[in-house]
Amino acid sequence: MLPRIIMVRKQLLTAVLTFFICLNLASMHSLGQTTTNSSPQLLTDPFLQLPTETSVRVVWFTEFAGTKHTVTYGENLQQTARAITTKLSRTREDQQSRVGNQTQNGQVYQQPVKRDIWRHETEVTELTPSVRVSYRVTSVREDGESVSSDVFTLTPTPKPGTPLKILLTSDHQLKAMTAANLQQVVKTVERVDGVWFAGDLANTPDRASEWFDDNRGGALFPGLQGRAKYEIDHNGVKTTYTGGQIIQHAPMFTCIGNHEVMGRFTKTRGLNSEFDDAIPRKVAQKLYSGKSLIDHSFNTITYEELFTLPTSKEGGKRYYAVSFGDVRLIVLYITNIWRSPSLEGKYKGRYRESEKDLNHPENWGHGQLIFEPISKGSKQYNWLAAELNSPEFKQAKYKVMMFHHPPHTLGDNIVPAYTDPVQIIEKDSDRDIKAVRYEYPKDADYIIRDVVPLLEAADVQLVFYGHSHLWNRFVSPSGMHFLETSNVGNTYGAAWGNKKREVPVGYQEDYVALGDPNGLKPIVPTIAPLLGEDGQPLPYIASNDITVFSIFDTGTGTVNSYRFDTRKPDSEVLKFDQFKLKS
Repeated sequence: MLPRIIMVRKQLLTAVLTFFICLNLASMHSLGQTTTNSSPQLLTDPFLQLPTETSVRVVWFTEFAGTKHTVTYGENLQQTARAITTKLSRTREDQQSRVGNQTQNGQVYQQPVKRDIWRHETEVTELTPSVRVSYRVTSVREDGESVSSDVFTLTPTPKPGTPLKILLTSDHQLKAMTAANLQQVVKTVERVDGVWFAGDLANTPDRASEWFDDNRGGALFPGLQGRAKYEIDHNGVKTTYTGGQIIQHAPMFTCIGNHEVMGRFTKTRGLNSEFDDAIPRKVAQKLYSGKSLIDHSFNTITYEELFTLPTSKEGGKRYYAVSFGDVRLIVLYITNIWRSPSLEGKYKGRYRESEKDLNHPENWGHGQLIFEPISKGSKQYNWLAAELNSPEFKQAKYKVMMFHHPPHTLGDNIVPAYTDPVQIIEKDSDRDIKAVRYEYPKDADYIIRDVVPLLEAADVQLVFYGHSHLWNRFVSPSGMHFLETSNVGNTYGAAWGNKKREVPVGYQEDYVALGDPNGLKPIVPTIAPLLGEDGQPLPYIASNDITVFSIFDTGTGTVNSYRFDTRKPDSEVLKFDQFKLKS
């Protein structure tokens, strides 16, 4: 029997190896890596990062390591700067990728497969503020073939006093109207001077195609570079939108949203499962003593590898401050994991654990855990307090905050309060667990209790955020503005009128089903509000047909919001709201 067993094992091993070799070849072919007669191409156009008074970084990506990567720039592109190349460490494709030949789950990938992507970065120096310089990038493959981008323009960070138009956006996530939105930005403003992105750039951050080449046409970089091909079909009328050439000419500053954070690392499960499987660091320390906390709790590795951002000593790229023209922008890491609000026993939700996992604490989700502390006394809070007292902040004409989680909104995602979950374990008379629940004391909301008073005292004029996929804004009694302009690609509605949030009944806390739970009234758009069914103006836009973007004009100190109806592709963009920041 022993020889027969050995033979069977060898056959199984051969079959497994053959399967994975075929899988790898199929995936490579689907990504265009084995087609020798195809013309070489860049994975992205170049884009701009981290401008200084005399320099700016140029970044682009390829699917080949290459032998030489350069930026040519200046008059007649006569100057050359060589790039530094690094390889992304966590980018993969999986069963749910939509890339190459895979248009349904599991057609090419039966489990996560590493996807090799190289990042190239050059610092272009000796620049003059307000002077635009032409540039182009070129990559040379191992076989000697070279590929170049089109010619774009760059400039260093603008001086104070320079009027700027800054795109305020968030929550792209491959959503349906995003490419249309960005195309209308360029049509309306022509060229913006900067992009502020309040988190949730993609859906699952380690899935490479969501950044680069999702075959449905809505990946992040193509949309922001005018290379998207997203088709919207309204009653048989099909319109393809390409996005806009934006970040080739303007630097982008981003913050971390919940969709920039991956959970516990795995080599076998789907990436969505890994994304959803984040647990608190303290829990990981107990479950995985001596092992990597980053791999066994949560991480932002891919996000941090993709972007070159300003840094702080305390927070690195995760939270930072930067001066840009007349603006001092402070970016915070304020986001928590999204859990289902459902109270059904099958869900690992924000208010309870699933019934099947009650006796398996290693599978608990631990409610809506906060990724980075911002409560009073935390490292991030102390850094923020110091930054608000810095000369750079105090001397800035405009003082702006950007983070992901909303302090005020009509959206669903503001409930429960932004605080650490309080775990309540209920047991029966036999001491067996019958329920694991989570409460979120409203009076312990870290944003409202700890952060907002700091911002009010420091005379912050604008707080910009996303997360709830709608447009609404608020003003505090002191005149500080709160803007959420995240109805970019789709919406999940507003808690207004007859639509209530899904909140638990019978819990200790009083979870607010309608309106802003933190007490501000939404502002009705000042120019052309949408009307409700009763004919009255609505203080929000939450639509799956109308897409919204906002532009901060630092020359006038105004924030202008625009809407475009994708059901009417030949219609004009309409400015529907404008407000001015206080001096």
